[in-house]
Amino acid sequence: MSTYPSDIFNDTSAEWTAAGGDSRLMDVNVPFSDSVGHQVWIMISAALIMPIIPGIGLFYAGEARRKSAMSILWQSMAILGLIPFQWFFWGYSLTYASDASPFIGTLSNFGLKNVVAAPVGYIPEITYCFFQCMFAVETIVIMIGGGFERCRFLPSMVFCFCWTTIVYCPVACWTWNSNGWLYTLGALDFAGGGPVHIASGFGSLALACGLGRSKSRALTEDSTSSNNRSIRQRILGPRFQSSPANSPLMIYIGTIFIWFGWFGFNGGSTLNATVRAGYALANTNLSAATGILGWNLVDYFAYKGKFSVAGSCRGVMVGLVAITPAAGYVPIYFAAVIGFVAAIIVRLSADFTSRLLRIDDGLMVFQNHAIGGIAGAIMTGLFAASWVSELDGSSVSSGWVDENYVQLGYQIAEVCAISGYTFVVSMILFHVINIIPGMKFRSEDVEEEEGLDHHYLYREGMGDHEFYTMLKDNGILDAMMIRGQELLNEKTASISTLKSH
Repeated sequence: MSTYPSDIFNDTSAEWTAAGGDSRLMDVNVPFSDSVGHQVWIMISAALIMPIIPGIGLFYAGEARRKSAMSILWQSMAILGLIPFQWFFWGYSLTYASDASPFIGTLSNFGLKNVVAAPVGYIPEITYCFFQCMFAVETIVIMIGGGFERCRFLPSMVFCFCWTTIVYCPVACWTWNSNGWLYTLGALDFAGGGPVHIASGFGSLALACGLGRSKSRALTEDSTSSNNRSIRQRILGPRFQSSPANSPLMIYIGTIFIWFGWFGFNGGSTLNATVRAGYALANTNLSAATGILGWNLVDYFAYKGKFSVAGSCRGVMVGLVAITPAAGYVPIYFAAVIGFVAAIIVRLSADFTSRLLRIDDGLMVFQNHAIGGIAGAIMTGLFAASWVSELDGSSVSSGWVDENYVQLGYQIAEVCAISGYTFVVSMILFHVINIIPGMKFRSEDVEEEEGLDHHYLYREGMGDHEFYTMLKDNGILDAMMIRGQELLNEKTASISTLKSH
């Protein structure tokens, strides 16, 4: 292993500053001369995460109906503009300030003050800041899917900025800041099972609950009379009429971007280019693969011998989500188990949870990320082995397989704390913003029925649906239908005449 930069350059050095050194007086690269490879890997990993953001946008747009698909792409791009600014403004400081409390950071690094060359492990702090910024952006892009097809743009962006500040930053501080209470407790979260997935899933749940059910998606009522319904039917209530994904091709392309980007997400979370980083990559890939197998196994029986492209892609997503907290802790054979089991759990529980919670979660954000993230966090506590974490030459973390039975309790504490805090604070934030004049979240009924693209985007839509809308608005569609009916009547009359002769 190369020497830690902090061993070469520390606060006893004559040229020391809070930023890691004054570049006008010294070469700040000298302390990192033995760790250039680590720096390069983390910079590449941070860049690799970027495709996940448009990938999630494509994934969601393919799942939604065509009349609101472009709106989802707009939101993903808007978040990519908004959250890096929040991270620069105060997000990084509230999460990773060195003088943070156990619950949240301070403003000592406001505006990235002094975030330059101070060492964070083997890398300079500015590189670490950039890497973690990608995590924040991805979390918000996932979370906003809870408001698909019925959430106005401006309130949703205000919600995203505030949610990052009062939900994501504290939760990430608990988990990854060395002063955070979950960090000091000993909860294991390699790359974001809690701050990224459980938090985004429960944030999405709060958004879906606040917005209410979609008015343009019909409910399938149980034909059984209310007196004869079973207890299970009464508890679960009606289900939303399912509709096929509008573009499995978009989902497929988005999934490839996501899978590719996840190698940077998990592989870079070692914060070094060691054997452990390579092992995390292998675990990530295998869990995604077995996620496909688990989801398709259930689909095969649910669809009576048929499969689904969209379902396979959902299996990839769940496999990646579940391995996120575990990638640098578990042996590779357990990575296969994690992806397979999590995919089956999420697939089987999807309809049940939506009906039980009375939510319209057509993009399955809560199921894929909250339930998948919880499954991954629990299995991390079960399967973490010390020899895997020690592949980086310094870390030691273990779970049940090493007879460290208390680890499961730490994982459950993480799950309960993050899910409870996220949901409650998200609901409060939603209702506070919603009462501000001009900040009502819910779109009008006509906007929802005709599609958000038509009302909120300037002359943009999803190809054929935009063409259909143009024909309808100009009366051409009605004229074509009338003329078609006339031709049909003429043809019917002609056939009747021929038969009479």
